[in-house]
Amino acid sequence: MTRKSSVVGGASIVASVCVGAGMLGLPSAGAGAWMLWSGLALCITMIVMTLSGWMLLETLGQYEYRASFNTVTKAILGKRVCFFNNLMVYFVGAILLYAYTTSSGLMIESALGINEKLASVIFVAVFSSFVLHSTRAVDRLSVLLILFMVLSFVFGVFGLTVEVNISSLVSSLEEEVKRLPFVLAMFPVALTSFGYHHSVASLRSYYQDERKAGQAILGGTVIALLLYVLWVVSIFGNLPRSAFDGILSQGGEVDVLLSSLGGVIVSERVSDIIGAFSSAAVFSSFVGVGLGVFDFMADLAGFDDDRRGRLKTWAITFLPPLVLSLLFPFGFLLAIGYAGAAATVWTCIIPAMLARKSRMTVEGKRAFLAPGGNAAIFLVLLFGVTVGVLHFMGVFGLLPVPEF
Repeated sequence: MTRKSSVVGGASIVASVCVGAGMLGLPSAGAGAWMLWSGLALCITMIVMTLSGWMLLETLGQYEYRASFNTVTKAILGKRVCFFNNLMVYFVGAILLYAYTTSSGLMIESALGINEKLASVIFVAVFSSFVLHSTRAVDRLSVLLILFMVLSFVFGVFGLTVEVNISSLVSSLEEEVKRLPFVLAMFPVALTSFGYHHSVASLRSYYQDERKAGQAILGGTVIALLLYVLWVVSIFGNLPRSAFDGILSQGGEVDVLLSSLGGVIVSERVSDIIGAFSSAAVFSSFVGVGLGVFDFMADLAGFDDDRRGRLKTWAITFLPPLVLSLLFPFGFLLAIGYAGAAATVWTCIIPAMLARKSRMTVEGKRAFLAPGGNAAIFLVLLFGVTVGVLHFMGVFGLLPVPEF
């Protein structure tokens, strides 16, 4: 029987998974390309990542509702590909939880004045408890956090947009052409910013209706895109491009970005609201990513869905990132970039391969069919490979570096 759960809840989960990484990583990643090319990169990435999520949903439709990403990959592409895909899924999920845990510790330390590491422990204990409880608990919390983000975003960004310098967002044609090569560095972070795919199986199982799950995916990626564009406009319209020289030299850390932004905001109230919004973005993404990794690891490890089994899954999902965040501080933007490189495997390459092989071998009517045919599959596959190559070009210093 089809569940009557609202699409809004699922869209909120997808948006919450996306928004934490992108909202705080994209301004630094797009500083070289600036507004025009960053906005275009976000739109392209959103379209491709929605298509790839639909392809995964289409493939899952041939299996029972408890089936996960791991299940379909092993059945269709074999054990070796499945093992590599699982490794990449856990690597990205863990590194994002690692990034959010550390960033949250810094934010809570700044707000409450308690030790950063203690703040990280408290944060994980509180917010991971929602994942431990149930998907419905995450649904409800995600809706609340998204509503809070939207309200704080409206009030906070309204204060920023009043001060936006339009002329700083758009330059001459000659200047925009010069900035075009710098957009290449944007794509690995943009891809991570739409990396909700480990939650697709959870959504399908939750709704038990592929069409509803597909609507939730589209709704979530549209919400994320709108928030990203408005946020980047507000940041680039208030911070001078030269300010990013100092931000990037400190690893693109969240607190450095917010500190630089606070230095140009006249109203202390607006600065506080933006800080609260940024915190909600990280908190909601932690819960959304945590849910996806939790369900993935439960299926992979074969743990039961009872209290004892869920506690085991909770431990292998949240404790390793917490321990690493306590032991090894890192650069936020660097972590997100590596996550983007690994995410190309399971957000683009594997979903495209699954859809292609599934369509070749499985006959009969499908509960859901991703649009675009073979052209869409090729587009998603090409995008994934290209973004992976761009990341490693950046690691080896082969991408253009902007001068601020």
